Amino acid sequence: MQDNIYFSQEHNMLRDQIRRFIKENIEPYGENWETEGLTPRKVLRDMGDLGFFGIRYPEHYGGSSLDTLASVILAEEVGRSTFGGFAVTVLVHTDMASPHLANSGSAEQLDKYMPGIISGDIITAVGVSEPDAGSDVAGMKTRAIKDGDDWIINGSKMYITNGVHGDLFLIAAKTDLAAKGSHGITMFIIEKDTPGFAASRALNKMGWLSSDTAELIFDNCRVPNSNVLGEVNKGFYAIMQNFQNERTVLGAQAMGEAQKAIEITIDYVRERKAFGATLWDKQTIRQRLSKRLAEVEAGRQLVYHAAWLDSKGIECVKEVSMVKAYCGELVNRVIYDCQQFHGGFGYIRESIIERMARDARIHSVGGGATEVMLEEVAKRI
Repeated sequence: MQDNIYFSQEHNMLRDQIRRFIKENIEPYGENWETEGLTPRKVLRDMGDLGFFGIRYPEHYGGSSLDTLASVILAEEVGRSTFGGFAVTVLVHTDMASPHLANSGSAEQLDKYMPGIISGDIITAVGVSEPDAGSDVAGMKTRAIKDGDDWIINGSKMYITNGVHGDLFLIAAKTDLAAKGSHGITMFIIEKDTPGFAASRALNKMGWLSSDTAELIFDNCRVPNSNVLGEVNKGFYAIMQNFQNERTVLGAQAMGEAQKAIEITIDYVRERKAFGATLWDKQTIRQRLSKRLAEVEAGRQLVYHAAWLDSKGIECVKEVSMVKAYCGELVNRVIYDCQQFHGGFGYIRESIIERMARDARIHSVGGGATEVMLEEVAKRI
């Protein structure tokens, strides 16, 4: 596609730099990480050294002070790596967990943690979802009780990316037990190895195998009052604010994956011969891939527009909810067709498209299920 009206030369240079890094440092090695169940810390530190983890953060801490569109570029490009686990390891750190600290942290908290977050020496995770409360934040059961100058946290968090190997956890807990629904929630900063806090088990997933995912347990976990993030009992609003960014980058990641899957499939069907001709010579296949390409381009433009609105400070909950619903479903439709056109090879573990099919499935569920997102759109019609 031609240069997009949303992006500056600086944006385009960032995209080129990330794409080059992924081609040289991720694509040749990612398959090993799928087996190991994590993305190596050296790779994350290398990304930090190149400035990829500080795209949105102030120069004072080592960042670049760029905008939401820059985050979208990062998300698209890690999505194009074809390793969804690597992609989500990065994006949870840059755009889902650490923004809680960046947006709500005190000067002392920012000075303590942000340099390491940007350098890749500190990897972050966010804990909101629970066994009985995923998209339903109001159903949260984890509790934090004030005890002198400390808080004592009890409960659990589920499906936490970077939960096994992360260093810093931004955790939501109910602090006003009398408050109903989503009220009375507070965010806390919890470092790994804090007594009473542990990743109780690594979760065995269908896809995203090069990321670690855990259940977190809090058993009388004591944290000082200085680890409260933002205002007490106001955590729900911080969660909702950060959900916007999370859903935007997940939409961008999905479109990066879909675009790459189509490119891989076009290369395959132009070479694969059946019944005396290449698969590309079959009108049905050409037209289906063309249709999917058009849908992906529409999805990308929707992502870019939502990111542009956010970068201008314009309220865009409806547009971001559309992004998450549309892109999460579309990537699954696209990769279904791409796998179909790969034939039997598309079902074999050694094929890229098979891995991408497993990785894509979570996009309509994680970070806001399609049904929840469509309800958010409906509220604003």
